[in-house]
Amino acid sequence: MRGRLIPYGAGATLIGVGGVGLLRDAADTHPAGWLLWFAGAALVHDLLLAPLVLCVVLLTGRLSASYRRPIRASLVLAASVSAVALPMVLGLGRRAGDPSRLPQAYGVHLAVILGLIGLGGAVAVALHSVRLRRRRSRRSR
Repeated sequence: MRGRLIPYGAGATLIGVGGVGLLRDAADTHPAGWLLWFAGAALVHDLLLAPLVLCVVLLTGRLSASYRRPIRASLVLAASVSAVALPMVLGLGRRAGDPSRLPQAYGVHLAVILGLIGLGGAVAVALHSVRLRRRRSRRSR
C-alpha cells in the first residue's frame, strides 16, 4: 500500500491544482459547464461504455484465450476509433458557408479504417491458428 501513496498523492494534488484554477478563473473556465461535461462523461462511461465492454467479454468468453485476445483487441480498437470519428461522420460542426470545415467523406474513411482493423484481427487469428497447427504436427511426429 505504501508504494501507492505517492502516485495517489500526486494525482490528488494535480486534481486540486486544476480545481483551484477552474474556480479562480471562473469567468473564463465556466465551472458549471465543465461540471456538466464531466458528469456527462462519467454517465456515458458508466451507463454505455462499461456495459458494452462487459457484453463483449461475455460474447467472446467461450473462445480460447489465444483467439479471444486479438478479437477483443480489434473490437476495443474499432469502438475507440468509432467514438473519436463519430462527430465528424455525423457532420457536427459542418457549416454550409464554409466548405473547408469537415471537407472529407468521413463515413467512408471510418469504414475503411474499421475494415483494416478487422483485417488485422483476422490476420492475427489466422497466424495464431497456423502456429498452433505447426506445434501440433511437431508433437505428433
